[in-house]
Amino acid sequence: MPILQLQPEWVLNLGTGQARALKGVIELLRAVEQEKNLSRACAKLHLSYRHAWGLIQLTSQALGAPLLHSVRGRGATLTPLGERLVWADKRVAARLSPVLDNLASELEAEIRQSVANPTTAVRIHASHSFGMDALRDHLREQRVPLELRYCGSEDALASLCHGTCDFAGFHTPIGELESVVLDRWRKWLRPRTHVLINFVTRRQGILVAPGNPLHIASLSDLTRPGVRFVNRQHGSGTRVLLDLLLEREGIDPSNIPGFDNVEYTHAAVGAYIASGMGNAGIAVETAARLFHLGFVPLLQERYFLAYHGGAVDSLPVKRLRDMLRSSEFKARLSALPGLFADACGSDLSMIDAYPQLERKHPDVRRMSVAVEDTPRSATH
Repeated sequence: MPILQLQPEWVLNLGTGQARALKGVIELLRAVEQEKNLSRACAKLHLSYRHAWGLIQLTSQALGAPLLHSVRGRGATLTPLGERLVWADKRVAARLSPVLDNLASELEAEIRQSVANPTTAVRIHASHSFGMDALRDHLREQRVPLELRYCGSEDALASLCHGTCDFAGFHTPIGELESVVLDRWRKWLRPRTHVLINFVTRRQGILVAPGNPLHIASLSDLTRPGVRFVNRQHGSGTRVLLDLLLEREGIDPSNIPGFDNVEYTHAAVGAYIASGMGNAGIAVETAARLFHLGFVPLLQERYFLAYHGGAVDSLPVKRLRDMLRSSEFKARLSALPGLFADACGSDLSMIDAYPQLERKHPDVRRMSVAVEDTPRSATH
């Protein structure tokens, strides 16, 4: 069946009963930003120069300020207003994409159930990540029915236990905080029941402005005057990690300017800082690289997909495992900076992933042997 996609739309209310759609103008401004030339931007978007220039002029008049500086023989640059519109659009996309993806997935499921002989969808509830975005796009391109819901790691694992999804995407830090985070998830992680699939390894850290002008080198530096911090929301795995790190280092969150200012995705944090609205935030390295920001690493973590061991031969599990192991998808992941996917697609038991659990569940090791015949691959 066709894939449903929902996108935000910019509309400028002129106050006279008229409205002007801004999507075309913003797309044009983004192309000018990339090409540094209006003619090349027009060619890229298959627009006539005359039409594009008229669009820019009409919108500039409506907003009361120019959007573009264009000098013959010297190319074109965005004005401060033009830059603000482009960055605002990036922030809107970064903030709303997971919400709109969740809604589109729900609507697709309703439509799928209303047609004759509905196909079996792969149902994933997962903590947001750039790798998961790549998996979503790859599954859609392969025409694999997908129901994807972005949520916090704990909510994803709870959904798996309640049977409302086939896979739960969650992440845990490598090192001393691993056991602490596992204790937080223990209500939902079932060593005797759940099997894990390696997905990616990634780094969490502090995103800073290009060149790190405030010389931020640690979490304690976030308390200095002049810092404008942007956080992740309560319930996200990244927020859990940050709270634990601050507690370990004895840093009072109330001393961090902007600590209660939150965004809901790593991309939104990156866009927020890149637009100049903040100068420090907590997110994965991929966001820093994609938005050309500085990055201060804090810890490395593993991202897993958990599923019920009894479903090892089910169609959704087979479909997803084959997709994760494909060279095409691994190449797609490898193209994302800051992600390591060498072991992507390999199954392992909870004890394989977290040996410290064996003391509490000594019988799990024997059960895990039958999960899969392929070798267990270690993650980074």
